[in-house]
Amino acid sequence: MSETITSTALKGIVVLDLTRARAGPTCARQLADWGASVTKIEMRESDPAQSDQADFAARHDPDFQNLHRNKRGIAIDLKHPDGLKIFRRMVERADVVVENYRPDVKHRLGIDYEALKAINKRIIYASISGFGQDGPYRDRPGVDQIAQGMAGLMSITGEPGGVPTRAGIAIADLAAGLFCSFGVMVALWERERSGEGQRVETSLLQALIFLLDFQAARFLMKGEVPRQVGNFHPTGVPTGTYKTRDGHINIAPTPAMWRRFCNALGRADLIDHPDYATAAARRKNRAAVARLIEEITVTRDGADWIAALNKAGIPCGPIYSIDQTFNDPQVRHLGIAQEVVSKALGAITILGQPVGLSRTPSHLVRAAPEYGEHTDAILAELGYSGAEIAAFREAGAV
Repeated sequence: MSETITSTALKGIVVLDLTRARAGPTCARQLADWGASVTKIEMRESDPAQSDQADFAARHDPDFQNLHRNKRGIAIDLKHPDGLKIFRRMVERADVVVENYRPDVKHRLGIDYEALKAINKRIIYASISGFGQDGPYRDRPGVDQIAQGMAGLMSITGEPGGVPTRAGIAIADLAAGLFCSFGVMVALWERERSGEGQRVETSLLQALIFLLDFQAARFLMKGEVPRQVGNFHPTGVPTGTYKTRDGHINIAPTPAMWRRFCNALGRADLIDHPDYATAAARRKNRAAVARLIEEITVTRDGADWIAALNKAGIPCGPIYSIDQTFNDPQVRHLGIAQEVVSKALGAITILGQPVGLSRTPSHLVRAAPEYGEHTDAILAELGYSGAEIAAFREAGAV
C-alpha cells in the first residue's frame, strides 16, 4: 500500500487494546482503521517462539489477521511489577483503553477504571462483557452463541416450527464491538467539552437485543412474540425467497409496488384480488401468496427473473455463495476486499471498512502484528533506554 497512515480522522488518538476473542478486537480495529494509534497488548509468554497461537485463532489465520490489522503489538506481563509500571506509563499518554476482562480480574490486576482514572482523568475506559458489568449474570462467561439464544434471536431464526437456529456469523460479538467503538467516539467528542474521560460499557446481550429492532418493538409495544418465518419477512409480505427453474432468488416488493410486481409476474388478476389486494390481506394469507408466486417463478431461470424484476423496479437479487459474492462486479467496484502486506505472510487480502469518507478515508496499511513485534520501539517511545528495555526482558516483564 502506498498510504503510510490508515486515516487522518482519528489521528492523535492513542488506544490501548487489552482485548481477546472477537468483540473487543472488533472495537479496537474500528478505531485503528480510522487513524487511531492502537497498540495490541498481549500477555508475555515464557516461550515467545511458540507464540503462534493467539486466543482462539492462530496468529497467521485469516480471523486473527482480519481482527488485528492496522495495530502495533507489545507483549507485557501485567502480573509483573515492572510490566504493570510500563502499562501505567502507557496509560498516562493514552486516550482510550479497551478491555474485556472479567470484573474480578481487572480489579485484581489493578487495571480497572478507577485505578486508571487516578493516573489519567481523561482516559476513556471501554468495557465489553457477555452480560454486563453488574447484575446477577456479571460473572458468567458469555460468548456469541449464548447471547444469540438469550437475546431471542435464535427463536425467530429458522423455518417455521423448526429448531432454534443461530445466525451464520458471530453477530453478537460484531455488534458489541461496533457499538462499543461508537460509544468511544461519542465519549471522545464529549471530552472535548468536559476535559474528562468516562466509562463506556456494552455487552453481547445488550447489543444483540438492540439489533432485534422492530421485532423487539413488536413485543414491547403490542405484546406480540415474533416466531420463526424462515426466509420470509415477518411482516412484509411477499418479501422472501422463491424457487426458480435453476435455484432460488430473493424478491422484496414494498406494499406500494404490489401492482407493478403483479404485472411483472404476468398476473394482473392478482392486483385487486380480495385475498391479496391490501398489505393486511397479504399478511393474513401469506402462505397462499408465497405459493402463488413460486408457481410462477419456478418456470424461469433466476437471472431472467432478476432482469425482468429490476426492469420493473422491484427489489430482487441472487443468493450467492461467498465466492460468488466477491466475484460480483458491484462488490469488486466497492473495493471492500483490500490487500495488505504481512511481515510473515506477504500480500494478503482481508476486509476493508464498509464506510467511505470523502476527505479522510480508511486504508489498510499494516497487517496484524507478530507476537510482541513492536515491543522495543514502543518502550523507546515511552522514554525507556536500551539498558532498561534489556533489563525488562531479563526480568520477564516484557
